[in-house]
Amino acid sequence: MSNATLNQKHLAIRKGTERGQADRGWLKSYHTFSFANYYDRNYMGFRDLRVINEDRVQPGNGFGTHPHRDMEILSYVLEGALEHKDSMGNGSVIEPGDAQIVSAGTGITHSEYNHSDRELVHFLQIWVQPNVTGLSPRYEQKFFPEESKLNQLRLIVSTDGRDGSITIHQDVNIYASLLEAGRDIVYQGKPDRYVWVQVARGKMMLDDELLEAGDGAAVSAAESLQLVSKEKAEFLLFDLA
Repeated sequence: MSNATLNQKHLAIRKGTERGQADRGWLKSYHTFSFANYYDRNYMGFRDLRVINEDRVQPGNGFGTHPHRDMEILSYVLEGALEHKDSMGNGSVIEPGDAQIVSAGTGITHSEYNHSDRELVHFLQIWVQPNVTGLSPRYEQKFFPEESKLNQLRLIVSTDGRDGSITIHQDVNIYASLLEAGRDIVYQGKPDRYVWVQVARGKMMLDDELLEAGDGAAVSAAESLQLVSKEKAEFLLFDLA
């Protein structure tokens, strides 16, 4: 998706039904941007946002140990429980309400697994390009209760860890929200910033555009955005340099 600077507000929709897809049986994945075997030169990322994968992992399956380097990796679980283990010695379970970030830096290996014998794991895997490479790897995880996101924007990731958010090595603010049907939020941005909205569940209006689960929207010169739920909706909002 183009990163060209625009002098006036511009909104472009990325329909969930048009995303790349991968089906390995145990894993069904939708790729908002080019990833692995899916390539679309028009969707290589947006600003420093490089990957948004919506993954569903079947019970008793997962991603074996694999490497990462110089990438900020955020996991946001919608359903189920995802077990994480890494070469830094971290071992944890990520559940709905949790946000986990791994700064891969000079290099890590990790695995992600669904140990349930009956429930799938449904989560968003998000990669952000760091503003500094060669950093020491780090790990952070925090729980954000539903009430902190209900009908409001809750900052969950920021460059300085303010307001109890987890930190990221990039000039990006990531908000999570759960909107009840008919409720609205107005986001006040800045003319020199960019916004990506990713709908995880439900239906909502972004200004005059209808967004459904899986849809994303890129906005430039986003001084003011109105988000109105058509039904109960969950979404992430990325404020990017």
